[in-house]
Amino acid sequence: MDHLDHVPARRGLVIFLNGTSSSGKSSIAGELLRTLDEPYFHMPVDAFHAMRSSSPVPQDQLASVLHRTWQGYHRAVAGMAAAGNNVVVDHVLSAEWRLRDCLSLLVPQDVVLVKVHCARKELERRERMRGDRPPGLAVGQLEQVHAHGVYDLECDTGEATPRECARRIKDFLSARTRPTAFERLRGAMERQSL
Repeated sequence: MDHLDHVPARRGLVIFLNGTSSSGKSSIAGELLRTLDEPYFHMPVDAFHAMRSSSPVPQDQLASVLHRTWQGYHRAVAGMAAAGNNVVVDHVLSAEWRLRDCLSLLVPQDVVLVKVHCARKELERRERMRGDRPPGLAVGQLEQVHAHGVYDLECDTGEATPRECARRIKDFLSARTRPTAFERLRGAMERQSL
């Protein structure tokens, strides 16, 4: 008999980094993987978009293809956490349905929602330096990405290095409080649907 048949059941913790493109999420995620004491998987949404074949998508189908990609990504994250894996999510909640979908799939007490942001001028500078994103993408996402307004923790990447942000998140994990941001947001979502 395989000894792995007896792996104890548990739920994984999800560190959910939410911010615009170029806000510093991936840099923080990289530092978290080096800093955290337990194994974590970094699951950036960009990696899921990169998995798609290079076949051209007709313009009239692009929105549907992207929507299904996001939905699949959310379910992959939820599946990894449900199997007991700790996950660092690198996400852009630039559409309300994305937050609602995540709220319906993830165990809210097992999510640490982190606001990742920096000043508008710094976002614009980073976007120019990257050169791989359409100009104005990050600033265009600003209003919706943080519209829900509820977080467990905040990281200003214009004021703190990715390493400092990762350390702050790690320190927060041992002192998490309830209700979590996801618990509060899910409660608000359920009240709205009554």
